Amino acid sequence: MFDIGVNLTSPQFARDHDAVVARAFAAGLSGMLLTGTNLHESEQALALAQRHARCWSTAGVHPHDSSRWTRETEQRIRTLAQAPEVVAIGECGLDFNRNFSTPQAQEAAFSAQLALAAECGMPVFLHCRDAHERFMALLTPWLDKLPGAVLHCFTGTRDELQDCLRHGLYIGITGWVCDERRGLALRDMLPLIPANRLMVETDAPYLLPRDMTPKPGSRRNEPAYLAHIMARIAHWRGEDAQWLSGETDNNVRTLFGVAM
Repeated sequence: MFDIGVNLTSPQFARDHDAVVARAFAAGLSGMLLTGTNLHESEQALALAQRHARCWSTAGVHPHDSSRWTRETEQRIRTLAQAPEVVAIGECGLDFNRNFSTPQAQEAAFSAQLALAAECGMPVFLHCRDAHERFMALLTPWLDKLPGAVLHCFTGTRDELQDCLRHGLYIGITGWVCDERRGLALRDMLPLIPANRLMVETDAPYLLPRDMTPKPGSRRNEPAYLAHIMARIAHWRGEDAQWLSGETDNNVRTLFGVAM
């Protein structure tokens, strides 16, 4: 089981990085991808990936932070991307739900990062919320110039899922699917995702699965809980969890080129 989305740079993990990573591998993880969401956190994610075996990182700027995209940021992300531990550009994309950065700033930063990924020959780690049409309009012209792309933490509609699959995207599924209030529609869509296009993630420390028993003492999600998410996804897809874990690990090797 490889967790493609761990926000290990979050302040929620500031005091116990080592223990969190140790618990994750004790729980059976084969590796983790540490998410960079702005320049500073991309630098932190790389440092953590260099510190821990079987950890890799992304380098990029989240749509929330797009207003801080500059030429200097681009050059420093380009430099980070040269490190062997950095295996994708991102987290990048569009988020028109909150618009912490203006849509114009988001589109500019997203387009610049797609160009950078193409220049570096790297896959992209993507974010999209309430922006599917514009997101695909900006992304599609780059897809034949990129080695691949994963849409992390997918929570969109059936039509959006099918559109993403038609364009060859990998789909990242989190513990959102374990939420009996918000995750039922996504749960019903799980069988639509081919096994060779599925990836799994915790998005820790966010999105703690609501159906864990016994419930953890803290609301903080951890990569160690990926086994629970994998088991539930496999159950709702009608597949064996160990087999599905192997398939998703193969997808990670294919897209990110990591050696677990």
